[in-house]
Amino acid sequence: MLCAGIDVGAKTVKIVAVLDGRMVDKVIAPAGRDAAAALAQAWQELGAEYQKPERVIATGMGQAGVKMAHGFVSEAAAAAQGVKALHPQARFVVEVGAEEGRAVKISEDGKAADSALNEKCAAGAGAFAESMARALEVSLEEFAEMSLKSTDKVAMNAQCAVFAESELVGLLHANTPKGDIAQAVHDAIAERIVSLVRRLGLAEPAALIGGLARNQGFVHSLNLGLKTQVIVPQEPEFVAALGAALLGAAGDFAESPQPREGR
Repeated sequence: MLCAGIDVGAKTVKIVAVLDGRMVDKVIAPAGRDAAAALAQAWQELGAEYQKPERVIATGMGQAGVKMAHGFVSEAAAAAQGVKALHPQARFVVEVGAEEGRAVKISEDGKAADSALNEKCAAGAGAFAESMARALEVSLEEFAEMSLKSTDKVAMNAQCAVFAESELVGLLHANTPKGDIAQAVHDAIAERIVSLVRRLGLAEPAALIGGLARNQGFVHSLNLGLKTQVIVPQEPEFVAALGAALLGAAGDFAESPQPREGR
């Protein structure tokens, strides 16, 4: 069976095509202000042989806008299924995207047993790292590399992304090395994600997915905060879309958009 999983996030749209349980194609496109247009563009970039799947399953914060969907799955369910398919030994998944973070405990059969969601504070997501990188006038890649070269731990006390930029400027005026500032930013994001994990109780091994999983500075901070080494899939931003497609193939989906899971 050919199935497509679509994950509509705050920043990007991801599509994964799965044929008989194997990922055969994938596309990512910026969501911008018009997620429907981004989805249409991404769909056209799929291989022609994958553009007529038997099932299209949507997930993500924008799943309700996927008019072509035959079914819908929660973000927690998609994350758990995708991680379990790639790393069967995983018992926990942390997902950090542009605007939110999520922690999901995975059951033995690959289901989302419990989850916690942070969607109220941008300082606990990827957009925070991007805004801080812009404030330092470096790319996000440079920002991540700089943090790994930090030699001194600096506290960032602001609990809000808006005030954090003012604090960052103050650190610059105090001649604080940029690498130490970058480390402080990643530590601040990790601290909020660790608090999510604590609500559920960490089960190991744990995997990290979502766009921020490509940021090695954040991965380092999260590992320190959790006191473990998280598994990072090769293409972490596609894992939820993969999970949606696999759940579609298994017939495990709902006919209407799913409420956001987490506590």
